[in-house]
Order: sequence, then C-alpha cells, then structure tokens
Amino acid sequence: MATTESERRGSGGESPRLLVLTGLSGAGRSSGAKVLEDLGFYVIDNLPPDLLRQAVDLNNLREGSRHLAVVVDSRGGFPLNELEDHFRELERAGIQVTLVFLDADDDVLIRRYEEHRRPHPLGLETLADSIAAERAMMADLRLRADMYVNTSETNVHQLRSWFAHHLSALVDDHPMRLAVTSFGFKNGTPRDVDLMFDVRFLPNPHWKTELRPLTGQHAEVRRHVLSNGDAAGFLDRLRDLLSFLVPRYREEGKSYVSIGIGCTGGRHRSVAIAEELASWLVGRGYHATVRHRDIDE
Repeated sequence: MATTESERRGSGGESPRLLVLTGLSGAGRSSGAKVLEDLGFYVIDNLPPDLLRQAVDLNNLREGSRHLAVVVDSRGGFPLNELEDHFRELERAGIQVTLVFLDADDDVLIRRYEEHRRPHPLGLETLADSIAAERAMMADLRLRADMYVNTSETNVHQLRSWFAHHLSALVDDHPMRLAVTSFGFKNGTPRDVDLMFDVRFLPNPHWKTELRPLTGQHAEVRRHVLSNGDAAGFLDRLRDLLSFLVPRYREEGKSYVSIGIGCTGGRHRSVAIAEELASWLVGRGYHATVRHRDIDE
C-alpha cells in the first residue's frame, strides 16, 4: 500500500532523511558505519539501491524511528551508475539524501590491505588493478558527494574521532555547521576542507623569543597577531566573504562547510586567526567548531 507524505514524515513532522555512506574499499567505511551507529543511526549494510525508498518508508513508520544510514559499495555487484536515478527519485518524493564519500590515496589503500591480509572485493589480477577499477567505478559518486573525507593521514583512533566530528553534523537539526581547522603548510594541507586560506603573509610570532614556546591560544600571541593591521583587514574581508557564501551554501542544501586556515607551522598565526573566526561565526548564530591540527607539533 502506498504511503502518504504525512505518513512518511512521521510523528515529528520532519521530512524523512537518508544518509548514504560509500567510498573506496579500505578507506574506512566499516569504521564510519560503527560511528554512525554510535551517533544513533540505524545502519543497513550493502542494501540494493532499488530498496532504498522502501527502507526509508519503513524506518519512518516505525515508532521511535532513528536517522537511517545505508552503506553502499562495490561488493553487491549492482550497477553503481544507477544510484543517481534512485537518488533523484527519493528527492522527488521529499526525502533528503546526504551522500558521504570516503577516500584514501592508492598507496595507503594498498598498505592497509597488505597489513590486514584481506582480498579486495573486486579480486582482479593485482591489488593495484582492483583499486584502479573501483576508483573508476565510483568516480561519479565521488563527484556527486555532499561530503568528501580523505582518510589517508589518520590511524584507527583518529579515524573514529574524525568521523564522529564530521558525521555528527548530519544528526544535528541546525541548518548549517561550520568547522574551522588551523594547520601548518609544512605538514601538508588538509584533504577535506571546502575553503582554504593562507595567513603566512602575517608577521610570524615564532621569531619572537618570548612568544615562540606559546601558541595562538595564548593571549600574548593573539594580541601580537590580531593587532596587526593586515590581520584586521584580512578578517574583515573573510567575514564579508563568508557572510556572502554561507547563506548560499545553505540555500543549496549544504549542511556542513569546512574552512582551513594555514600558516607555516600551524601553532601561532593560523591558530589565532582560526579562534577569532570561529568566535565570530558563533556570534553570528552558526554552529561552529574549531580544531588545531598541528598545534602540538
């Protein structure tokens, strides 16, 4: 029997939502699925795409229904290129679909498979061939993803923390979450930021003997960085840019934006600017968090 729109919305009156977790084998889907369960999702692994609508309807009709997540990968043998048709059908029915794509560099995937001594699900002649084939198979899904996470530089414990930080945005009813990450260019750029800004043009507190052992979280360093006229001008322009961009991201249905602020080492300038930016975002009513990737380097 067909369900009505009001029935699909359930007792809370909200549109039904579906999170689809996908990505390359070895990039961390299993860890991501476990984190989703910890966050309160009802997780279904390897569900055929033509059952997505039925799963959403049944989940929303259950008493005390939870957020629904489905793990999609290459094991099932179904044509992944048909997923886009199913997504469009779901969205026409008023179901909010969020696609999270997990990725990692080829050499990292190979190392993980060799460490765990597990075969790749595609089982081609070489592991590299299997990874290349799966990457090509999932290229369209990667481009379509609402959230892209590269897990190359994380261990198991960091991976769990990383997923909890990113995926918790999807169970929050706030219309927009922003994450500000400070980092040092000497350690490489973050792989998953939407917007990246370089503050190495600011005078470096590292060259002040009394400031060198401190970080941008200390008042002395923040005063040194933020009192610079160029810092004030940069922050004014960045606030103007975000005031323009964030509402438009929200209008397009984007629920999460990650902002990277980089300096040389990731301890002084980028930390002070990231703290100031996050504080301003919170003051504007946004759900904003700040993370300092390289502050302890």
